[in-house]
Amino acid sequence: MSGSGGVESGERQVALSQDNVKGNKLLPQRYDSLDLESGAVSGYHGRSSKAMKWSVILQLAFQSIGIVYGDIGTSPLYVFSSTFPNGINHADDVLGVLSLILYTLTLIPLIKYVFIVLHANDNGDGGTFALYSLICRYANVSLVPSQQAEDSNVSNFQLELPGNKHSRMASSLKSKLENSRVAKFFLFFATLLGTSMLIGDGVLTPCISVLSAVGGIKEATSAMTEDRVVWISAAILVCLFLFQRLGTDKVGYTFAPILLVWFAFIAGIGIYNIIHYDPTVIKALNPRYIVDYFRNNQQAAWISLGGIILCTTGAEALFADVGHFTVLSIRISTCGVVYPALILAYTGQASFLRKHPDLVSDTFFKSVPGPVYWPMFVVAVLAAIIASQALISGTFSIIQQSLALGCFPHVKIVHTSSEYEGQVYVPEVNYLLMLACIGVTMGFRTTVKIGNAYGIAVVFVMTLTSSYLVLIMIMIWKSNILYVISYVLIIGSVELIYLSSVLYKFDQGGYLPLIFAAVLMTIMYVWNNVYRRKYFYEVEHKLSPRRINDIAANTNICRIPGLALFYSELVQGIPPIFKHYVENVPALHSVLVFVSIKSLPISKVPADERFIFRRVEPKELNMYRCVGRYGYMDVRDQEEPFERILVENLKQFIRDDYKFSPQSQESAHDSDEDTIHGVQKEALERDIEAVDKAWEAGAVHLIGENEVVAAEGAGIGKRLMINYAFNFLKKNLRGSETVFDIPHKRMVKVGMTYEL
Repeated sequence: MSGSGGVESGERQVALSQDNVKGNKLLPQRYDSLDLESGAVSGYHGRSSKAMKWSVILQLAFQSIGIVYGDIGTSPLYVFSSTFPNGINHADDVLGVLSLILYTLTLIPLIKYVFIVLHANDNGDGGTFALYSLICRYANVSLVPSQQAEDSNVSNFQLELPGNKHSRMASSLKSKLENSRVAKFFLFFATLLGTSMLIGDGVLTPCISVLSAVGGIKEATSAMTEDRVVWISAAILVCLFLFQRLGTDKVGYTFAPILLVWFAFIAGIGIYNIIHYDPTVIKALNPRYIVDYFRNNQQAAWISLGGIILCTTGAEALFADVGHFTVLSIRISTCGVVYPALILAYTGQASFLRKHPDLVSDTFFKSVPGPVYWPMFVVAVLAAIIASQALISGTFSIIQQSLALGCFPHVKIVHTSSEYEGQVYVPEVNYLLMLACIGVTMGFRTTVKIGNAYGIAVVFVMTLTSSYLVLIMIMIWKSNILYVISYVLIIGSVELIYLSSVLYKFDQGGYLPLIFAAVLMTIMYVWNNVYRRKYFYEVEHKLSPRRINDIAANTNICRIPGLALFYSELVQGIPPIFKHYVENVPALHSVLVFVSIKSLPISKVPADERFIFRRVEPKELNMYRCVGRYGYMDVRDQEEPFERILVENLKQFIRDDYKFSPQSQESAHDSDEDTIHGVQKEALERDIEAVDKAWEAGAVHLIGENEVVAAEGAGIGKRLMINYAFNFLKKNLRGSETVFDIPHKRMVKVGMTYEL
């Protein structure tokens, strides 16, 4: 950990240096206590790397059906109606569209995500942040300012690279990214954009899924008008969001049976329709019908791609939710249940449309046989709610990741399950999502218009994933260039064609996810930009060693019993706000710990590698610096107080600091070994006793509450961003004390103004 010169105890390197070798005789190695802490822990790996019994894998595969596939599984509700908004011109057009659906489902969700992208998991976790994390850990492209050398010592930080395989292209690409500030900002910008689009999915999925399912009731009674369908859908959405605060504990076991019934229903109805209406529809396996479809319809066929791509909605969830399961369990559930059921469902609908092309606007429910209509309707509504639940929960996880990386304002993160990792609830975001969903449902009213908006969000995230994956294939996997070119030419070009189609419908609702993304990106950019400016200000104004010595020598500063935890974002020295505190409150607690909470670009940090410490010199001050490290998917244990865990780790650090100190290492060569050991033992017991007494006297939490303003002479853009946008977000959202669940009775805020 870099620090402020002589403020910290001297650095002790693990590796042998020239000074360790004298006359071919090795002296004892000098260890740094931080290296000891992180090096003493056995390797931590994600869930996917553990050897599991087949019974456990099959159990996870069953659970995954209830969590992962709600979105892609309910796509048959609206794909054909979105593809043919103006009706079917020729019966063979159905075969062309079916052929496109079959090959798109095979190429993107199955081949791309299940068999390729799932390999790019981050210690078992997936999603946009996982891809960005892998790239940041391999190449120095991260814009997070609080990076430290010790971060790479976390046992699951290092990537598993392919042997000694060397690639000139990989080295060249890595060098170019690391040396280009533009490239670093572009990667960060793309990550924010992809994240914003995923959050847009969280708004649009509940709207289109619930509206499509509820619309089926129109087939049972003519009294059910479009207005009533919209109002019923809005009511279901309100209930759905109100129940979010209860959490989704045991969600896999609860939802999996329902979705399993759903997949059985759509597969069975698909088989029935194929046999009953037109068995020859299976000739759509011949891609010639795709060529004929484009030849006959030309521009209209290209425009219809925006509806066809909706058959892949939720494919990103396969990757994003892999952290709750394993790669193998996701593959089993996809290949064994989901993919076959979807193929049968779309083929059955196409068979029905070959005989009834005039019913394309309500294809799904019109193709359901009468005797199973009501059971199908009930299961469809439940499946739509489950699909919505999955995307809403996913949005909460994305917000948590953004917050962890300093890209989102402080909001309260509530962990709703002690058994299932990653299940979180964000109250502020929940109600904003509810208002947005109701607004979209009431404003757009039909699935066709919402589908136009939905397509842009879906295809953009897929294209971004492919872009990141190509970087990973070249730099990290060092794949054969022919494989990379094949991926780009086949999958990449297909996604770009789909993207061009959905962008054509920009003025027909396609602008909606871009508006969402623009608003969210503005919020994220403002917060992250000012966050980094604040951090660099603190680095430039951190306290010097001389100032710390002045504080130690100042007889006007009294010491009071107790433990003080001084929170700051700075991990590279003593923050300037401490000087402000001492000048206004000339009293220091008997033990003072400067605490920094930081996030690493990995999904999880092992609990026993959570904290790293440094002693602040001079020793008589009893001052320490502590960095608490978390991954972007880590759950903070709220059952055990944070301060208790910190104190236990602090005492262990003190023991290790004495054990591996230079004096202790060199005492073996000293004639007065017993004397030195005795002195050190007394000092160790004195320091441990000081911490115990301070802990017993009570802990107080000192929060640095920094006000930020634009410096004099700043441009209008900078003033607007800092003085208005950032401070508006800060005042209207939660403070850091709420985020850390700090007890108000033992909290003191220390204010200071930073001119940035």
